[in-house]
Amino acid sequence: MSTFGTTAVIFDLDGTLVDSEPNYFEASRALLAEHTGRPYTWADNERYVGISSHETLAVWRTEYRIAAPVAELIAELDRRYLTLARAGTPVYPEMRKLVERLHDAGVPMAVASGSSRAAIAAILTGTGLDAWLTAFVSAEEVERGKPAPDVFLAAAELLGAAPADCVVFEDAAPGAAAAHAAGMRCVAVPYVAAHATDPSFAEADLLFPRGHDEFTAEAALALL
Repeated sequence: MSTFGTTAVIFDLDGTLVDSEPNYFEASRALLAEHTGRPYTWADNERYVGISSHETLAVWRTEYRIAAPVAELIAELDRRYLTLARAGTPVYPEMRKLVERLHDAGVPMAVASGSSRAAIAAILTGTGLDAWLTAFVSAEEVERGKPAPDVFLAAAELLGAAPADCVVFEDAAPGAAAAHAAGMRCVAVPYVAAHATDPSFAEADLLFPRGHDEFTAEAALALL
């Protein structure tokens, strides 16, 4: 047992551990430009922060009348995203420090993300986070994406941990809502500062309203 007792930690990936949103934005912008000719702005992108790729593309397929099936669009988005991601995806320094400290303390950890398994594996490997984070679950492996609790419950099962013993680190309101629905504690580090007042974040056990600008590993460890 770790020095943190039975506590297990589940991390969201995009916007929480790594700053991958700029790469997803560029990949999404290029995909929509090719299929629809429609411009796609950063403000448009912020509407989908925290929503799984599968659900986002299902919405776009209907809203923009894209003929290609969702599975084909996901594969295309992944190809575009991974080309950018492999060229560079920064890890938030305080998050890397936290992961290292938790690993050294023997705390079970997993990643639960709305990205595809291929994207998760590529990011963890490319950033070196796979040295500490080997267990992960994608939203494509569960019935419902965030804000449903499915992906977090699957991650807890993977770790052999009770939901009440799990602490989730999240950057998006749907993820915070999913953690609450799963019966887990939540540390919220909003990627979009303007979303910090979302009611879903009000239920977090620890909230950093200015996101990664104020998040520290020490503050998170104090909660654990």
